Amino acid sequence: MLRAKASRSLLAAAMVFTPVAAAHAQAPAQTNAGGLGGPVVPGICMLSREAVFAHAKVSVYASERIRQLTAEAQSEVDADRKPIDAEMAALRAQASKLTPDQIRAQQAALGQKLAPVQVKAEQRRKEIEKTRIDAVATISAQLQPMIAAVYAQKGCGLLFDRGTLLGGNFANDLTGAVVAALDARLTQIPIQRAVLPPAAAGAPSTPK
Repeated sequence: MLRAKASRSLLAAAMVFTPVAAAHAQAPAQTNAGGLGGPVVPGICMLSREAVFAHAKVSVYASERIRQLTAEAQSEVDADRKPIDAEMAALRAQASKLTPDQIRAQQAALGQKLAPVQVKAEQRRKEIEKTRIDAVATISAQLQPMIAAVYAQKGCGLLFDRGTLLGGNFANDLTGAVVAALDARLTQIPIQRAVLPPAAAGAPSTPK
């Protein structure tokens, strides 16, 4: 029997604005992380970009907007495949009354109907992913000056990724201050689904 490849989960990969490991998403970090204390090391600072993207207001807004656009695109694809699903169900129900040649002919016809739905699903997935990438780039462009400003204010001489540190005194963690600075500057950005030419979505897989 024909198996539908235009899965309802095709768009799921693009639903999350920025994946964040739970261990790295806390902002700010504990002062003595990992139970390891010690003195504050002047000029040595740290930052978790993952935590900034997880907690900044503009990122939270962007994440929700991407989810909304994803849901809209998924609804569009689902509406296109709903009548095909109904025809597939009808074919399964009538299969015992049909000859093998009749079943193959109807499967082929359904495959032809399903093909453009697969193309649309893949195109929407790519458009949502492009939208997410563009949103990340826009926020990153606003974020870098915030990082530089807080870095200078704290008198930092070196900046490390907080997620790579095993422990120690995290008093010079810039994450919270960067989030606050970004929140003060920006809470939303305009986000519309990117539109790609049909050829950019690629060809659908062959129904079986």
